[in-house]
Amino acid sequence: MSRRSRLFYRNADKAGDAIRCVAVLLVCWFAGLSGAAQTITLSAPSQVSAGENFRVAYTVNTQDVEDFRSGIRSNEVAEVIAGPYTSSQSSFQMTNGHTTSSSSITYTYTLYALKSGTFNIPAAQAVVGGKTISSRPAKIVVSGTARQSNSAPDMHQDQEPQMRAAGSKISGNDLFIKVSANKRRVHEQEPVLLTYKVYTLVDLTQLNGKMPDLTGFHTQEIPLPQQKSFHVEQVNGRSYRCVTWSQYVMYPQMTGKLEIPSITFKGIVVQQNRNVDPFEAFFNGGSGYVEVKRDIVAPGLTIQVDPLPTRPENFSGGVGRLNISAQIDKTEVNAGDPVSLRVVVGGNGNLKLIKQPVVAFPKDFDTYDAKVTDKTRLTANGVEGNMVYDFLAVPRNQGNYTIPPIEFVYYDTSANAYRTVKTQAFELQVGKGSGRATTVTDYGVSEAKDIRPIKSGEKLGSKPSERFFGTTAYWLSLLLPFIAFIALLIIFRKRAIDNADLGKLRGKKANKVATKRLRKARGLMEKGQSAAFYEETLRALWGYVGDKLNMPVEQLSRDNISDNLRSRNVGEEVVERFLTALDECEFERYAPGDATGNMNKTFSAAMTAIEQIEADMKKKGGNAAAQRSSSSSVKMILALLFLTAATASSGAVTKQSADEAYKTGNYQKAIEDYQQLLKEGPAATLYYNLGNAYFRTDNITQAIIAYERALVLDPGDNDTRYNLEFARSKTIDKVTPESEMFFFSWYRSLVKLCSVDGWARLAVISVILVLLLVLLYLFAPRLILRQIGFYGAVLFLLLFAVSNLFAWQQKRYHDQHRAAVVTAPSVSVHKTPGANGSEAFVLHEGTHVNINDTTIRQWYGIRLDDGREGWLPVNSVEEI
Repeated sequence: MSRRSRLFYRNADKAGDAIRCVAVLLVCWFAGLSGAAQTITLSAPSQVSAGENFRVAYTVNTQDVEDFRSGIRSNEVAEVIAGPYTSSQSSFQMTNGHTTSSSSITYTYTLYALKSGTFNIPAAQAVVGGKTISSRPAKIVVSGTARQSNSAPDMHQDQEPQMRAAGSKISGNDLFIKVSANKRRVHEQEPVLLTYKVYTLVDLTQLNGKMPDLTGFHTQEIPLPQQKSFHVEQVNGRSYRCVTWSQYVMYPQMTGKLEIPSITFKGIVVQQNRNVDPFEAFFNGGSGYVEVKRDIVAPGLTIQVDPLPTRPENFSGGVGRLNISAQIDKTEVNAGDPVSLRVVVGGNGNLKLIKQPVVAFPKDFDTYDAKVTDKTRLTANGVEGNMVYDFLAVPRNQGNYTIPPIEFVYYDTSANAYRTVKTQAFELQVGKGSGRATTVTDYGVSEAKDIRPIKSGEKLGSKPSERFFGTTAYWLSLLLPFIAFIALLIIFRKRAIDNADLGKLRGKKANKVATKRLRKARGLMEKGQSAAFYEETLRALWGYVGDKLNMPVEQLSRDNISDNLRSRNVGEEVVERFLTALDECEFERYAPGDATGNMNKTFSAAMTAIEQIEADMKKKGGNAAAQRSSSSSVKMILALLFLTAATASSGAVTKQSADEAYKTGNYQKAIEDYQQLLKEGPAATLYYNLGNAYFRTDNITQAIIAYERALVLDPGDNDTRYNLEFARSKTIDKVTPESEMFFFSWYRSLVKLCSVDGWARLAVISVILVLLLVLLYLFAPRLILRQIGFYGAVLFLLLFAVSNLFAWQQKRYHDQHRAAVVTAPSVSVHKTPGANGSEAFVLHEGTHVNINDTTIRQWYGIRLDDGREGWLPVNSVEEI
């Protein structure tokens, strides 16, 4: 084989190895993706009542499950009465010639809640493709008391086992559906609530049925929870598990006898194959159970619909309990400028089927089609809420105009009579216009597109009833800086006195001066200048002892030095060594022999003597400082240990999980988590995030309440204020505050820059800075620093006074001011308390009101920011 051929095959082998490695990596990668894609989804209610049955279901998004273990066991809170039984599902889809498939298997358990408590569901595990996957654990809160808390449901006592043997007969008394209507005789357009309720003694796992199109009815289905929760009811002496399966609100559009036909539901009942070993069935995915299909017929009903009395000419078609209100955006306008008139019809009734109210604008006005906004919701009582009609008109000529009251005629089902309600009239002053043609393209001003995002991080805030301002802790926070100031004043004054004492100052610098002189002496020694060396060394020794002991030159003698050193706690041996160093310096100065050797000996003796004196004089103070340092270190270690323990104990991530639920779009879960956190104590960030979650679920009223509560805790937060205004822009009522002087508005906004405690903390910081600047003024060595201290102290003293004033004003405002938000879809505000009082005006959900009178039971006296006053029922609002 040629060399070229061998090289070719060698390269081919290398390429093959590389390809095989890449292929193995790709296979491993896809296998990892496949394993990672498999999950176990847990479906279970979060709360049930004692005495009820409930289901726990695990769904694996593949049918290739080798082993499944749930870990669910009976305990004193709940009993496992059936399961696991399995059901599987597969689907195939072809898109653009490509086929995709998906499959899943579900393991279902039926449990019975015995008594109140918490039932913990452990994480289930399954083996898929050789890998173990797990579900999340969960908790189910059981509340209330079961009729017999020590046993399973009563149906067991009736000799009716829930899981029957395969092939056993299912009679009409074992499984049936009741159909009921809240009214069997109604007027035309009067709502009827139709309810389908399932009763069973067997294990019903699936039920499907569709309401047919009903002739003569306008029908809407009430949304019910997907997870059905059964409870026990007695029927003919037998205990049935029952559940409300579906509900419909129907508005009759015809008169006479209207038939609701019977419906056949397709159900699946699980029965047990008792010929299979239960242990084998458990480990083989529930093969000991069989599914039996069953048709359940829901009976039909007849509704008698009576015609309405002779209709008035201007009848709106409305039937129920309704009201009307209107508001105009401005009463003074120039010719050619648009005017917006909002008309709202609210209450409970067939709001979606009423005719649009008619507004009689003056002839000189150009009018446009109304913008209709549906703010209704479907409840068991029928449709309730508001229909909003925004009319736009443009006056073309100057003058004074009147928009007459807008009338609305409807049939009141509570009084069985027609009623006419109307709004107030509007006076409009039109000034001279610019003369240019005006084109109207929109009904309102441009507004922001969305709310600001949630706040991550730790929760902040405190209860208003536990404010820092005015408490003992607050006054102590002001007193302690004064105590520290006095202590520092004494210390700095003593230091100043010491610095003024030249003797003490020389004593402190003695070692430094002596060291400098000995350094110079060493230089002379190295140059061989012995005379100058000994003279400088003697000067260093005599100068050191004179400065250190604060002795004048005329008193420097061996005896005086010896007595003074001994009185300063210098040891006898050290004193003798210093005196010996003086003698050696005098002797060696004139001694014969090696001059360099003598100088070295003298220099070492002088250095040793000074070092030992310094060591002895600092020994006592050094020991005390060491003790203080050791004590401080112990305290610091203990503090760090305490902080570490506190951090470990407070490592809850519930706030983070709530934020994560919001970010992933699970807003209902986020609402539940934020509400649970708020039970531990109010916090501004929690209320703010809760408001955002409510806003995302289109619950504007509760969002406004949450933002309002956040502002109470943190009135200076711009994000909260922005989101509150944005949410208010989605409400029906537009309340314009009464005008006031600019100064008062500016002052009020300044006071609200911080919360009560925010101003209190600023006051404490200001006091500390004032005292520090006073110390700077008293003891600074330079004039410029003293000037900074003086003027800075005056400035922060003023800030201290202003902070206390603002904190007091905010506290007084919160203590005396009560506010609320309207939660009813619409509520009539009366001139006097009582249902028979005359109506003043109508408010709608989400409107802010100020409570100024609570003396009448079940009624609040309220005032709006625009000055209107009246009375409304307590249950129509929620206090902030």
